[in-house]
Amino acid sequence: MTMAPGTHNPMSAVPPPPEQRPTPPERNDREPKPRRRIGEMVGVAVLAAVLASGGTYAAIQAGGEGSASTTSQSPSAQTLQQGSTSPTVIQGNASAPDWTSVAKAVSPSVVSINVVLQNGEAAGSGVIIDQQGHILTNNHVVSGAGNGSISVALNDGRTYAASIVGTDPSTDLAVIKLQGAPSDIVPMTLGDSDKVAVGDPVMAVGNPLGLSGTVTTGIVSALNRPVTTQASDQNQSPFGGGQTNADTVVTNAIQTSAAINPGNSGGALVNAKGELIGINSSIAQLGGGGLGSSGQSGNIGIGFAIPVNEAKSIASQLIQKGHADHAFLGVSARDSVVTDGAAKRAGAQVVQVVSGTPADKAGVKQGDVIIMVNGERIESSTALVAQIREMKAGEQAKLTVVRGGQRVQLDVTLAVKPASSSS
Repeated sequence: MTMAPGTHNPMSAVPPPPEQRPTPPERNDREPKPRRRIGEMVGVAVLAAVLASGGTYAAIQAGGEGSASTTSQSPSAQTLQQGSTSPTVIQGNASAPDWTSVAKAVSPSVVSINVVLQNGEAAGSGVIIDQQGHILTNNHVVSGAGNGSISVALNDGRTYAASIVGTDPSTDLAVIKLQGAPSDIVPMTLGDSDKVAVGDPVMAVGNPLGLSGTVTTGIVSALNRPVTTQASDQNQSPFGGGQTNADTVVTNAIQTSAAINPGNSGGALVNAKGELIGINSSIAQLGGGGLGSSGQSGNIGIGFAIPVNEAKSIASQLIQKGHADHAFLGVSARDSVVTDGAAKRAGAQVVQVVSGTPADKAGVKQGDVIIMVNGERIESSTALVAQIREMKAGEQAKLTVVRGGQRVQLDVTLAVKPASSSS
């Protein structure tokens, strides 16, 4: 996967402007209905948003829902009810999870989202997050929807109208709400993405290519993977709506080998307990085109999810005030390699520090190469952007920079990104 190098906007740690980086491929924002197809992708190992394909989500319901406190679906696992949230699965063998029990536990919490666009229909997935009927999904799933143009199908086939509560293009997250939400909806149990480890078994739940009720399994392949996606030009989209090419998304993503395809966007990535750990959002693809081309346009075993801790923070803000504030450092940076002791290390070299910003107050200087944030390696300017965007405004961070051949530790308190900032 190749990340775009370049100099960033001085108002924040942001991706370089389009003229300073290779033009990313168009992102096929949705799959039309009833004619389904995957949009053309070009380049090698490029990132593409995993978006729409139609179909109603029809998954297996958890046994004993709403009545039994304990059900034993198989001798290897127990499903324990947790109040109004989806059951938690206690695995009998952590090295060989009982995925049947996990699928039954989480399926009632994953929905199919259908969006009426100017020139057709499109769909994606979503996750129920509370009893009031709020559903967390990707921004690119619902962008372009007008009033009354969103419908949501529960796993049992019931369909409800929904409205947009708030969207956040910079993180590709959105919250919608069911109109007249039934009292028996089952919010998903939210996990802690900070506790996720490489090698953990995971399951992706969604509606790939309109194949409702699909679950796939794999492992966590990597953490803190800086991923950049960008929407196709709105005027070139055959389906209308969608994000414009100014809406660049940089995610500090969970990488997974669980198969993710168009239609999985906004769906759940869960652990073996059935807890939500991420919102599936994008995949890596090899160059080619549509289904009939020689290139691969679907899953190649490299998918990405937005960590649930970031998604929870954004969703909470969208529900409370309709928009989300973002953390702000106040530097522009570029990819660099610096001598660190006897070795060399990749990092993000500070090109400019904006006066009065958190970086300036913390003592960050032009020429510093940031190699860590809170102990997490920073190996590119994109990685710096992803790490800062995952954090909250007001949060304290420890920067490790190389200055004059020596490591320097700097404490910074991130501010709220100014409204006038471009990112």
